Amino acid sequence: MKSVRGRRQQSGVIDGFLLGMIGAVMLASFWPALGKTGGLLHVDKVTDLGIFALFFLHGMGLSTASLKDGASKWRLHLLVQLCTYVVFPLWWALLALLVGGHISHDLLMGFFYLAVLPSTVSSSVAMTALARGHVAAAVLNATLSTLLGVFITPLLVSWVMSGAGQSFDVAQTMLKVAKMLLLPFLIGHLLRPVLGELFARIKRFTSVFDRAIIVMLVWAAFSDSVADGLWSRHGWPLLVEAMVGAVIFLFPMLWFTRAVSRRLKFDQEDEIVAVFCGSKKTLASGMPMAKLLFGGISAMGVLILPIMLYHQLQLFVCAVLARRYAARSARQVV
Repeated sequence: MKSVRGRRQQSGVIDGFLLGMIGAVMLASFWPALGKTGGLLHVDKVTDLGIFALFFLHGMGLSTASLKDGASKWRLHLLVQLCTYVVFPLWWALLALLVGGHISHDLLMGFFYLAVLPSTVSSSVAMTALARGHVAAAVLNATLSTLLGVFITPLLVSWVMSGAGQSFDVAQTMLKVAKMLLLPFLIGHLLRPVLGELFARIKRFTSVFDRAIIVMLVWAAFSDSVADGLWSRHGWPLLVEAMVGAVIFLFPMLWFTRAVSRRLKFDQEDEIVAVFCGSKKTLASGMPMAKLLFGGISAMGVLILPIMLYHQLQLFVCAVLARRYAARSARQVV
């Protein structure tokens, strides 16, 4: 009974989060003056504080013991990080070569941003646990991906988007991201021995806080873009293109991570980690990082659209896949 109730609660959180993001886009579409930079509610200033608090809590929630438990599986970790930061961008480059001329430049850059983001933490670990995979290895991979992303993602974005006409100072961009994301993460982790008991008492509220901050970031980003003419220039076909692109990104990566895992003769527990950590992209880190990287760019609403849609798609598809893995594990035990 308890597990059924937990699944229902998790489903409610996901559904509420999706409704919140849809509501943020709708509100920004009809009243952009409320949430845009320097607007009536000054949402941009509130989200700066929220980003710092969000990563402080992420750092406090990181268990050093769980990282040590999964540290020995170096081939698995190498595969996941290569998928996240090499295979994904190469897949984007191939798709850009084939169909890049048929979609808007801003959306194409949005898919590049999706391709160079870190893996998720919470949902990768949750899906791995549901599928009966190696949870400690998932924790290590997801955390390592997040820490690497603080440096790799801004570097790749600066390199590619500077060549596409945007202006980025690589050193300043990486420093800004490290200061706003990595610094509070490290402070939170270092204070874990002191504030660990307090965090345990409020842990059930932290996911609500995470999602609230992300919804506010979506609201602010779309408000700026709508005020600059997002829908008048692109219209609803943009959503269709972004959704099709998310599908084209997710399913080949799910197939690739599973095929390579079996080629390397991973056991099922490690295959599960490779599939879920190697194919996922983070909205929780992606939205704050987008604010830091693209905050002055009017097309930010288009740039974040692929990760918004990819996030919802990966949750649904990976939940179905996790249950299939779990059922297979149960049959093997019997």
